[in-house]
Amino acid sequence: MAKPQCSTAAHARHAFESFHGTTREGLVLQTRRNMLKAGVAGLAGLSLPDVLKSQAAAVEANQSSVTGKSVILLWMTGGPSQLDIWDMKPQRPLENRGPFNPISTAVPDIQICEHLPKQAAMMDKFSLIRSVDCRKSSHQPNMVMQTGSLEAAPRTNPKGDRWPSFGSAVAKYHGPNHPQMPPYVAFYKHPTHVGFGGYLGQQYDPFQGNDAAKLPIYDLVGKDSGKLTSAQVFQTNGSLSGGRMTERQSLMQQLDHIRAEIDHSGSMDAWDYYQQKAVDIVLGRRAQKAFDVKDEPVAIRQQYGDHLWCQQALLARRLVQSGVSFVTLDLSYHTASGTWDNHGDNIPPYGGISKGLKPLLPLFDHLITTLVTDLEDHGLLDDSLVVAMGEFGRTPNLGTQGSTDGRNHWPYVMSMCLAGGGMSHGQVIGATEPDGGQIASRPVTPADLGATIYKHMGIPLDTVYEDDRGRPQFLVQHNGQPVNELWG
Repeated sequence: MAKPQCSTAAHARHAFESFHGTTREGLVLQTRRNMLKAGVAGLAGLSLPDVLKSQAAAVEANQSSVTGKSVILLWMTGGPSQLDIWDMKPQRPLENRGPFNPISTAVPDIQICEHLPKQAAMMDKFSLIRSVDCRKSSHQPNMVMQTGSLEAAPRTNPKGDRWPSFGSAVAKYHGPNHPQMPPYVAFYKHPTHVGFGGYLGQQYDPFQGNDAAKLPIYDLVGKDSGKLTSAQVFQTNGSLSGGRMTERQSLMQQLDHIRAEIDHSGSMDAWDYYQQKAVDIVLGRRAQKAFDVKDEPVAIRQQYGDHLWCQQALLARRLVQSGVSFVTLDLSYHTASGTWDNHGDNIPPYGGISKGLKPLLPLFDHLITTLVTDLEDHGLLDDSLVVAMGEFGRTPNLGTQGSTDGRNHWPYVMSMCLAGGGMSHGQVIGATEPDGGQIASRPVTPADLGATIYKHMGIPLDTVYEDDRGRPQFLVQHNGQPVNELWG
């Protein structure tokens, strides 16, 4: 397997990095200033002052139009099998159609897998796209289908990790729906499973949700360890309380007064303002409450259940309700290619279709239907677009790499589903050939998906940004067009 192009360290910038907390200044003396800097640095998991400043600049330039819209991406890491989930071929031989049977749904003429009975009963609230063209997409890093750019393939393109993800573009050109919330949050098992800011800058990387919430810790094969994450973002070091931290920041600002006096551009004043905004987010109750599922009524927590992915889904609803614009859930236990990479029963930890995929489907069925129902119950479904997909499909025939029932990678076509967003659902868009291996009608490209998300979010489709060489790049690549059937 190729070495991942993205690492945790590359995205480990923090909210107070501009303090240069570990850098000695002038004579090598242990000064109070340096001690203050070291004590304050590192409290948050992303560069919030830069984010806030950039968002304000975008608003000033009329580039941002906060609409209250949001996106929740359920990333089925590894590549879910279209033939065994949403595009079944019951008339085909077993080695093609697979071991599962189709069932009828609430929408006549639409059938899906028997292991998704809850989604089948709510099919009028979902749309299926069975003709997604995922050529050039690969996994770990999973960039093409999360950026809309065919060049975003780090395994073959040295700059493949520079194309901005959908979530990062939303962070820059839409911003959060509430000023005390980060715009883009991702819960991920490994950073190569989600999209980052790329050319837009690290300030538009996702806020690591796992560092902000107490969540169960699962091992690489999906076993609950019985331990919880620490929610370290909202914890201060030792005796450094919120009040003490604010006092130290105030003192540091006083010590920097002379620098502000000679900064005729006024940027120091702005830096102070955005630094304070960052402190407000880290110490503010709104963000802390949004990431705390214990604030949720017991009945709703029980509806979701205790599984890690379901707890993250509940947090996704709480986050968009509190003002986050884009949330990605990495539905994977494994840090490598992903739990949905079902090559075969003899290839742990992924398994094949019967032993690997089958246990995932009831869990996914419960997760997505509970999330959609909960969004609707809270009056959020029309503004919140739910997208469920992976990076590609699986081979038409069973049996790969020495297995009897696995399926290999298949970048020629995949299926995906959508819900919410005020769109017209209860439909199937596109079709595949009889064996499910090639697109028969209405191809939908990664760029089309990007255009659909940006249209939903109110971001102009002709938006242009600059790459690292100052060259203009279109946010929507490859002449992408929205999937307008979704708007009826």
